[in-house]
Amino acid sequence: MNEQHTISILVHDQPGVLQRVCGLFGRRGFNIDSITVGSSEESGLSRMIIRTTGDERTVEQVEKQLNKLIDVIRVVPLSASPMVARELALIQIKAEPPLRPEIMGVVSAFRASVVDIGHHSMIIQAVGETDKINAILKLLEPYGIMEISRTGTTAMTREIPVETQLSRSSQAADAV
Repeated sequence: MNEQHTISILVHDQPGVLQRVCGLFGRRGFNIDSITVGSSEESGLSRMIIRTTGDERTVEQVEKQLNKLIDVIRVVPLSASPMVARELALIQIKAEPPLRPEIMGVVSAFRASVVDIGHHSMIIQAVGETDKINAILKLLEPYGIMEISRTGTTAMTREIPVETQLSRSSQAADAV
């Protein structure tokens, strides 16, 4: 059964790493639903958060293949544990002055914010889970969406139990 999977990949911050990781997904016939990449808590390392759809067995194979790439430090299947996931969207909509109070009702209901107002448009910033972003887009659609820019999902697992932290620390020490 195909389902959503979120994977965290810690990699060396080197040219070509993103291409190699994306190429691996392509060779496996996997579509990347979203990808975010940014610096991590460790200097010289970046973290990729990839959201994809597939069955459990195939995702496990992709994880194994990712671990074989030379610039990959660690692969963590985030959706296997309780996690926090967020996405950011900037949404530019048509907003003539008489409709703005109505639009503001939608914005406040989603705890979103207006970050720019023009003569005939507004830019709304929404942050939340993908379903929340999709829901606000659906409600704003009748006003006329002019442009959307979405970050893709970024995520991390909730608090890691102490025994897991200790075993990871000993594994890291053994690797050195």
